[in-house]
Amino acid sequence: MVDTLTLVETPEGIALRLRAAGMLPRAAAWVIDLAIRIGVLWVCAIGFALAGEFGMALNLILMFSLTWGYPVLFEVLRDGQTPGKMALGLRVVNANGTPVGWVASIVRNLMRTVDMLPILYGFGLVSGLIDRSSRRLGDIVAGTLVVHVEPAHGHSAAPVVPAVPSPLPLPAAEQGAIVAFAERSRQLTPERQRELAELLPQLTQARGAVAVQRLLGLANSFLGRD
Repeated sequence: MVDTLTLVETPEGIALRLRAAGMLPRAAAWVIDLAIRIGVLWVCAIGFALAGEFGMALNLILMFSLTWGYPVLFEVLRDGQTPGKMALGLRVVNANGTPVGWVASIVRNLMRTVDMLPILYGFGLVSGLIDRSSRRLGDIVAGTLVVHVEPAHGHSAAPVVPAVPSPLPLPAAEQGAIVAFAERSRQLTPERQRELAELLPQLTQARGAVAVQRLLGLANSFLGRD
């Protein structure tokens, strides 16, 4: 039931810190979604009751749609968030941090029929308690993860390091690219930082971590820092 941190590296070398949601916030989101579905079904059932057998058929169709279509449509079309998950600040994503797609969402929701067994989401609860990312069986099979939504941030300020004068005159566009690298550096893995820094040997005149520090120093110089 404890939230855990999952580290994921994207193909671009950006390190994503995904805070997997524990069982308690997930259960609370599920209860909210259940209450919404029951409320919609109850309100519509009143109108359907006036339509006789045709109304009963419509009620069954609505019940099926709310049971199976509701979570899939919201997860895929609303960035991984049902109303319940949105209220609790949760989101469904693929295990690599990318947005969940149709197949993964359908699989994870169909697997609820297994997670519900034998009673009261027994299998799902046991799986969530055992798995380090609190995944129920449906998430494990679909390759998905329920995470906390991190607050949006603007560009991070470039790390403050001793300024290094540029050995070469650089146009404004290239200076801006180096400043952008510095602002984004905290999101990059150390390996990706070194890889990018080593693409500019004329400027850094070094390799590895030293090249990264010199590139950060150049950025500080362009920003007017001492």
